[in-house]
Amino acid sequence: MNTIESSGHNIYFDTKLAPLAEIIEKGKYSNVFVFADRNTAEACLPVFRDMLDDFSGFDLIETDPGEENKNIDFCIGIWKTLLDFEADRKCLMINLGGGVITDMGGFVASTYKRGIDFINIPTTLLSQVDASVGGKTGIDIDNIKNMVGTFSLPQAVFIETAFLKTVPQREMLSGFAEIIKHGLIADEKYYQELKAQDYQNISTSIIHRSVEIKNEVVTEDPFEKGRRKILNFGHTIGHAVESYSLSKDKSPLTHGEAIAIGMICEAWLSHKNSELSAEELAEVRTYIASVYPAYQIKEKSFDQLLSLMQSDKKNEHGNILFSLLEKIGKCTWNCRVSESDIRESMQYYNQTWAK
Repeated sequence: MNTIESSGHNIYFDTKLAPLAEIIEKGKYSNVFVFADRNTAEACLPVFRDMLDDFSGFDLIETDPGEENKNIDFCIGIWKTLLDFEADRKCLMINLGGGVITDMGGFVASTYKRGIDFINIPTTLLSQVDASVGGKTGIDIDNIKNMVGTFSLPQAVFIETAFLKTVPQREMLSGFAEIIKHGLIADEKYYQELKAQDYQNISTSIIHRSVEIKNEVVTEDPFEKGRRKILNFGHTIGHAVESYSLSKDKSPLTHGEAIAIGMICEAWLSHKNSELSAEELAEVRTYIASVYPAYQIKEKSFDQLLSLMQSDKKNEHGNILFSLLEKIGKCTWNCRVSESDIRESMQYYNQTWAK
């Protein structure tokens, strides 16, 4: 699979980490650290070491798994660990894991001593097609996603599909939501191809095209001043639902499950406030509902969800702004939507599961 050139670095596919071995062998780094959560350290670190011929010349920094741990307190612990290892500005951090690890590891690296080099090795479908690409780093504040972060590019990204063998079915489904989003916002033909895909055994070509779409968008608009905002389709409502679920549900939604909800809601808003046809709205709703499990957005939660949306990073001058579909494969951004329409979109989602 072809390497994708991004802004100042490469995104490698199924190279068995050969270019990483070359980077390390050059000896430019004083120390090499691998950052992973406990689950990834157990499941993926052996694969990582095997690809690098039992490479052991690194120090492992472990953290607890889960979105709830992507916060400043854990970052402080990682910074202190780096200090304990006497890490200088010539060290390298390798982020081995899912989106929480690449988000938080990138943030830690970009701020430690004003910035050290880092490399992303995403091990979940979600992180391969989304979090590891584009240079966004971030942590959560009070369950509000990615409220503090930086734009900081890795030295390289390595997408090794062998790691997907370690990923549970539910997490594969979570990552598939971002793939669906890429088709909806930028490539109708690709979106139609996805309907024949089994998300549990997704093809490398599909992953490659998804990364290609995201890379095209972020390269054009690296700091999210314009077109990059289309990547937020489904995320204004989806992030609010995800944050609410994380704090209230016994079994919280995954990121992708929440974004699937957000895409149905925001497809309705696209029909009401943009140019998405009724036929395409029905198509989006039917397809996503056929892939993702039912969930009810409690009406008593609408006020809290709206409050969470008010904290969305894309908002300007107190207005909640959305990225909306003009049609399948084309998206616009900075769309103002009324509070009553937002409420109605969530009611529309709930009707998906009405008997």
